[in-house]
Amino acid sequence: MSEELEIDLDDLKRRMDGAIAALRTEFGSLRTGRASAAMLEPVMVEAYGQMTPINQVGTVNVPEPRMVTINVWDKSMVGKVEKAIRESGLGINPQLNGTIIMLPIPELNEERRRELTKVAAQYAEHARVAIRNLRRDGMDQVKKAKAAGMSEDEQKLWSEEIQELTDSFIEQVDSQLETKQAEIMQV
Repeated sequence: MSEELEIDLDDLKRRMDGAIAALRTEFGSLRTGRASAAMLEPVMVEAYGQMTPINQVGTVNVPEPRMVTINVWDKSMVGKVEKAIRESGLGINPQLNGTIIMLPIPELNEERRRELTKVAAQYAEHARVAIRNLRRDGMDQVKKAKAAGMSEDEQKLWSEEIQELTDSFIEQVDSQLETKQAEIMQV
């Protein structure tokens, strides 16, 4: 097989890994009734003239299962961090204690748990779509290689490898979704 007819499976795998990593990040931001520093990752604070992640203006800790604390380094930023948390849509009411902001995590009710499982399912579907799009890119590479002289047997082998890779990543998405939904529904 000539070098220019080589399909880059490693690149496809790396990009599919990226879709899985993005899914993990989105799942980490879903509140499950348990405290997690990851739930604050999407929250941005207007600091020194630009939008900054919370973990760059203070130390985020989880001292107990239902509490997140943020020790803000610059006293003048405490109000801005508190405002950013209130406006983030997390549904958490921050409590101030000097430069430390405490975030008590309330118990989730059944209705909210069901909503969160639906949101998790949407995140998983976005990851599946991303993986299928990468599969399509790989199949397009195979078609171009066929036009450049790849044999039909080689084309079939590459197509099968790409499909196997896609299937394994879709299985990973499904298993992570099941785990996350079980975690959300756990009382």
